[in-house]
Amino acid sequence: MDSTFRSVPALKQLFAADFKIGAAVNPATIRSQASLLAYHFNSITAENEMKFVSVHPEEQAYTFEAADRLVAFAREHGMAMRGHTLVWHNQTSDWLFQDRQGGRVSKELLLERMREHIHTVVGRYKNDIYAWDVVNEVIADEGDALLRASKWTEIAGPDFIAKAFEYAHEADPQALLFYNDYNESNPLKRDKIYTLVQSLLEQGVPIHGIGLQAHWNLFDPSLDEIRAAIEKYASLGLQLQLTELDVSMFRFEDRRTDLTEPEPGMLEQQAERYEAVFRLLLEYRDVISGVTFWGAADDYTWLDGFPVRGRKNWPFLFDTQHRPKAAFDRIAAWAAEKRP
Repeated sequence: MDSTFRSVPALKQLFAADFKIGAAVNPATIRSQASLLAYHFNSITAENEMKFVSVHPEEQAYTFEAADRLVAFAREHGMAMRGHTLVWHNQTSDWLFQDRQGGRVSKELLLERMREHIHTVVGRYKNDIYAWDVVNEVIADEGDALLRASKWTEIAGPDFIAKAFEYAHEADPQALLFYNDYNESNPLKRDKIYTLVQSLLEQGVPIHGIGLQAHWNLFDPSLDEIRAAIEKYASLGLQLQLTELDVSMFRFEDRRTDLTEPEPGMLEQQAERYEAVFRLLLEYRDVISGVTFWGAADDYTWLDGFPVRGRKNWPFLFDTQHRPKAAFDRIAAWAAEKRP
């Protein structure tokens, strides 16, 4: 890989006085992107390796090897680490929801199993992980319902959400605990997220922050929508973090497959978009404590093949060879010279 990423200011230094700069990683990218990660980032998040199915595939079996490697990488490079994620409707082992006879588990046993899982996982990384995405994506995207239908809601009702935060706080009273979701700047979903978190606070639940996943693209959401979401969430008195930031080259409904590399105009659009986003984030650096990209460079991104199979995407500040893109140059120039 190209090493020109070393010839530019480190992202983590450009924003050292503002917020942590993170990247999602996995066992492959901590090798293939090791130098880039160490130079530019001061925080990492496990992409999949700490999710339920990855660390707890069977009731009596925990598999921490992959997660441990990521924690060791963070420790070796003096990085902060976020935990992702304790309770989610996806990537959760089927046995959790079944009793010993294969039928549906009772609410009491489900919560008991959840507590044991949270205490084991959070307890293992108590000295290494400073913040956890405790509950992930429980809000319904459309309609009037507040919560999405899932095995969690079918068996436990809404109570599992507060319980998850309580158990995480028991396991590590020092950890910062976040509710995390996508489409967080969409007005309908924004208001639902606010309603949920406000209700948790009113119940005295130990929640410290809201994670804005920030899976955005060149066109959506608008800066006004992002600003309105930040202000509404911040009004709850919690800290905010962008937890999974990327800027796709395509609208979600765009199904084109003809590009093998981004068009020059797209790269310039992306540069303008990233600069505008970071200008906005710096306005709210008193409430935003972390900005984590859901990857580090364009050689690896979950957006390759999603939502269009076989299509390459280029959502980050560094290209497939780890060279700084126009988006990085715009952010770095503004951060170094023109920032407030």
